[in-house]
Amino acid sequence: MEPEDFSNFLKRISSESLHVLDTSIPKTSYVPIDLSQTNEALNLVDVSSSLKFEIFVNEYLTKHKAQVAYGGYLEVRTIYKRSQHFNSQSKEERNIHFGIDLWCKAETPIYAPLESTIHSFKNNTNYGDYGPTIILKHNISGIEFYTLYGHLSLESIQGLQVGQSFKQGDKIATLGDASVNGDYPPHLHFQIIKDTQGFKGDYPGVSSKQDLEFYKVNCPNPDLLLKLEN
Repeated sequence: MEPEDFSNFLKRISSESLHVLDTSIPKTSYVPIDLSQTNEALNLVDVSSSLKFEIFVNEYLTKHKAQVAYGGYLEVRTIYKRSQHFNSQSKEERNIHFGIDLWCKAETPIYAPLESTIHSFKNNTNYGDYGPTIILKHNISGIEFYTLYGHLSLESIQGLQVGQSFKQGDKIATLGDASVNGDYPPHLHFQIIKDTQGFKGDYPGVSSKQDLEFYKVNCPNPDLLLKLEN
């Protein structure tokens, strides 16, 4: 399937927003947030401190009277400089984000946006990594693809089984805090993956400029499903 066809397929799955957070949170309680290298306000924050970073996010939510701050697809970020995890295995800096982040409170429940089965799960414990992570497999009209949920609580991956099924709207996890989620303010990293390339419980969520074109095709914009911008 050509990239444009796959994106159109994802967009057509539902004319309404699909939800990974509680459906009781209205769209009016979501606010976009800029965490790119061009955000001068963020450049004044010591993002190497998850506590100071969390204060920045919480103050932003309060200012905008919102419950969830979202964004980040194809955002070029400097926050990854704090961790060697993103740069130790690459000749070029990995700093381009290709999931959507949903910044909200720890223990926030996470739900399956579509009928699915568990492809894999893992606790990715590197500093700056996902922490507990679940990958779901979806088969819609005979077309398979995957969604990744990163920065979860430890409890979220306990007792899971590969192949376990979920209906659309089933609770699959809760968000972790900085002590388990890679040392970030609480948030969900949500990502669409066309081909997991053999990864299990993990898949790159940040790219170098050199590899960006591949990942743009393999990981299209999650807002095709969430429709937060509509």
